[in-house]
Amino acid sequence: MTDPLTQIVTLLRPGAPYAKIASASGAWRVRRDEDSIVFYNLTLAGQALLEVDGRPPILLEEGDFALIPAATRFTISSPDPVLPAGQFSEPVLLAPGQVRIGDPDLPVTTQQLVGHCTFGARDAALLLTLLPDLVVIRGEARLAMLIRLVADEARAVRPGREVVLERLLEVLLIEAFRASSGITAPPGLLRGLGDPHLSTALRAMHSDPARSWTVAELARSAGLSRSAFFTRFERELGLAPMAYLTGWRMSLAKDRLRRGDGSLAEIGAALGYGSASAFNTAFAREVGQPPGQYAMSVSRLVPEDVPV
Repeated sequence: MTDPLTQIVTLLRPGAPYAKIASASGAWRVRRDEDSIVFYNLTLAGQALLEVDGRPPILLEEGDFALIPAATRFTISSPDPVLPAGQFSEPVLLAPGQVRIGDPDLPVTTQQLVGHCTFGARDAALLLTLLPDLVVIRGEARLAMLIRLVADEARAVRPGREVVLERLLEVLLIEAFRASSGITAPPGLLRGLGDPHLSTALRAMHSDPARSWTVAELARSAGLSRSAFFTRFERELGLAPMAYLTGWRMSLAKDRLRRGDGSLAEIGAALGYGSASAFNTAFAREVGQPPGQYAMSVSRLVPEDVPV
């Protein structure tokens, strides 16, 4: 069956990242306010305190990897000593890909590889709602190796650089999300995939989105009663089964419309709608504009203008 996580990461079309080595000393604090940026942080040495607005602080130690798929507002700071409240440090660029934070006269106590990647999908915000808003993984050597490869490729000027970066980022995101799946993940696709019953139903929906699925059919595929399946699905993924299926169909439709892959009737039929009219109505209800209008709007965007 189709792997849902691979499908989503592929549709996101991750782009070239911005990466740097940040070396810090003394008391320091850096704040980030960029929205809709996938931020990552690998602690190479020492410790740092990650504070995402609305969440309790998380102490990052050597080997820890943090990923914020939809970065909002957060700070990274020294846990000890602590900079006075309200004060922030200004990173100083030492060389391409190298910054210094804190008192330059003190020895380096913390070193991190930090950066972000971008998404080419115009509906990246919708796809990201299927994933957790914060991932923290501790002691995963595979992730550390991957992100070092990303950083090395980002700094180098080699033939095929963009293609290599795109593939590395796809693998990096899949590894990060896969490592954080299971019952400890927040409600969303990863938590659903970690449930042996729900994962069967999710793979079935992704493998055949055109099928006229019912909750009863999905429940049977999951080996659960209809009521138990519905309750479990809503609890683990944060939305009802049919709402998830509709959201996934709309993501697939947007991708095909962006690429000009088929007529409205063909796209609608491939996603389970009996006519172009039925597809048009469903798309307009979910997206806020008819598919033809959506296709025209995205065709006017060159890749660099696609919002992420």
